[in-house]
Amino acid sequence: MNLLVTRRLPEAVEQRAAREFAVVQLAIDGAFDGNSVLRHCAGIAAILCTPADRFDASLINRLPDSVRVIATFSVGVEHIDMAAAAARGIAIRHTPDVLSVATAELALTLMLMAARRAGEGERLLRAGRWRGLSPTFLLGTGIAGKALGIFGMGRIGRELAKMARGLAMTVHYRNRNRLEPALEGGAIYHGSDTSFLAACDILSINAPGGADTRHWLNAERIAGLRPGAIVINTGRGSTVDDEALIAALRSGHLAAAGLDVFEGEPDINAGYMTLENAVLLPHIGSATVETREAMGFLALDGIADVLKRSNGTASG
Repeated sequence: MNLLVTRRLPEAVEQRAAREFAVVQLAIDGAFDGNSVLRHCAGIAAILCTPADRFDASLINRLPDSVRVIATFSVGVEHIDMAAAAARGIAIRHTPDVLSVATAELALTLMLMAARRAGEGERLLRAGRWRGLSPTFLLGTGIAGKALGIFGMGRIGRELAKMARGLAMTVHYRNRNRLEPALEGGAIYHGSDTSFLAACDILSINAPGGADTRHWLNAERIAGLRPGAIVINTGRGSTVDDEALIAALRSGHLAAAGLDVFEGEPDINAGYMTLENAVLLPHIGSATVETREAMGFLALDGIADVLKRSNGTASG
């Protein structure tokens, strides 16, 4: 079976793909080019893409009939028009579970960096402007014992909650539905944004993207956070109204923010660049060797399963 891979993947994943499929490697660097996909799609049975590759209805409708499955190297699928794929009979596979711990680790990293002003400190030191120890130099805040609010208590949110409990943090969460007690792990559920936001010393956004959560963190909800609160986002950039967050960081209503995802990435709002109290990372939530290999293997598993079922149906 022929497999089209849009971008370079970890070496172990590429090696396995080469053993199991006839691979057409696009190795797109930078902006996604749907026309390049179409030029190389003749006879292709499966496509392995990434969140940076937008498979909208127009592109999906132009794919050849040979394409049976699109697997994405991600948990989220908002870059794929699911309705268009369903109408064409194209199965969609993604990579849940395997990146939960790594992404939660990065959320914790951002929490610590933002609270302890680590980004500011490193920039100052590298610029040769550190003049030695001072009792009042770069005072941040500790996170141990603080109240952590998790917006989106899915797999990643629950892993972060486990880590937070190790720091004696009180965990609050806002979710579409309340979890079973065993999954809550003692976290406090809030049925409204108002009570949830008011409880947060630190807000971590771990919700998926899409229309339902677009610009959820807007000026009104930011005003509902405690003065001096910290905002962390390792979910999707679209959940944050950038202008509102930047204004709150400038005014001091928010002490800091730690962001790994951005709306319109890699082109991000220039207002973030001059904010010393913003820690900015380039979407590396799942970027460990172990996690990225596991994601690739899971995507290949999904492709193989769909093609096996498809061949079985055809032969039957």
